[in-house]
Amino acid sequence: MKYYAIIVAGGSGNRMQTETPKQFLLLKNLPVLMHTIKAFAQSDTQPKILLVLNIDQQGYWRRLCEEFNFRIPHKIINGGTERFYSVKNAIDSINEESFVAIHDAVRPLVSKELIDNCFKRAEAIGNVIAAVQSSDSVRMLRGEESVALKRDEIYLVQTPQTFSLSTLKKAYLQEFNSHFTDDASVVEAMKENINIIEGERNNIKITYPIDLELAELLLKK
Repeated sequence: MKYYAIIVAGGSGNRMQTETPKQFLLLKNLPVLMHTIKAFAQSDTQPKILLVLNIDQQGYWRRLCEEFNFRIPHKIINGGTERFYSVKNAIDSINEESFVAIHDAVRPLVSKELIDNCFKRAEAIGNVIAAVQSSDSVRMLRGEESVALKRDEIYLVQTPQTFSLSTLKKAYLQEFNSHFTDDASVVEAMKENINIIEGERNNIKITYPIDLELAELLLKK
């Protein structure tokens, strides 16, 4: 079986209070995105890596690769106006039967064990997404009323999200919908059941400045 990893590197960095997109910020003296690509390159599965980047950022990325002597093979795919279209562009570039892991560029601490487990379980049961059970109490707000939800039924979704290519190609024939927040929601819209496997607490998403500081601390362990 063939394996692919689609690394989705969108985002402008506005919530990071910086002009530099968060995937290019330095984490332990290396851009965040390079840590993410390294994780997949070091996995036992050895997927072919497709990096989805806004066309306006591709020149900057190539300069970073030269500056940091970053030589891990990867193919650059043009990003779209929405994450949905970015992922679709990458999927459309794959033409061989395979399993595909889709991952946020700004989750640089994903372990090779989680990557390999996602591929293995997806092959066995059709699809998997990494998620962690909520450790906090959770409430849902509707209008001015809030209601407590059962914490043991709430999972916080991460990436990788891994599917067969045939499933993804079919799912991404759908029209874009603003309710599509991740790949699982796109596939689920076809009435497909989504399987959850245990993610990792360290697999954080770099969204705010404090996340970058936390990632630095976790890398020192």
